[in-house]
Amino acid sequence: MTEKGKPVGKRFTWISVLAAASFQLGGCTGSPQMLNFPFDPGGRSLNSPADELSPNIAGRYVVFVSDRFGRQDVYLFDGVNRKLVDLPGLNALDAAAEDPAISQNGRYIVFAGTRGGVKDIYLYDRTTSQLRNLTENLNAIVRRPTISADGNTIAFESSANGQWDILVINRNGQPLEVPTTPR
Repeated sequence: MTEKGKPVGKRFTWISVLAAASFQLGGCTGSPQMLNFPFDPGGRSLNSPADELSPNIAGRYVVFVSDRFGRQDVYLFDGVNRKLVDLPGLNALDAAAEDPAISQNGRYIVFAGTRGGVKDIYLYDRTTSQLRNLTENLNAIVRRPTISADGNTIAFESSANGQWDILVINRNGQPLEVPTTPR
């Protein structure tokens, strides 16, 4: 990756992404500042020598995908406690994750996951440690999920109609009635 023709290290790229959102984690207002999270070559902290992909910030949490152990797994960092949060039952050896998002309270994580060559949208509940495939019955390519602050609504892109549309579902995977014309 380059910035104005100069090489940029992975570690510094990741930190600069976080600096833009430091107001949420550090309680700061005003201009962005550099966050001072420790670098851990063993991958047990927020910053590592691996690629950190698609960070998403909600309140005190940063959710991201990392290839730090040779596969694309979802990680969750708690900015208040300044440590990675354990996510039992989320990451699988036979799956690659991308584009994670998290609810404001940190309970729900949604992401696109590829298993056996098929990409679906998955929802992980941190309270119950359960992972659910929300799109297993949808005959389409899906990508870029996001979740509402309360964790009740998920939106993502879908090719179900032969073009990229935005689908909106509830946490159970049921479609929501979304008005198509303004009132």
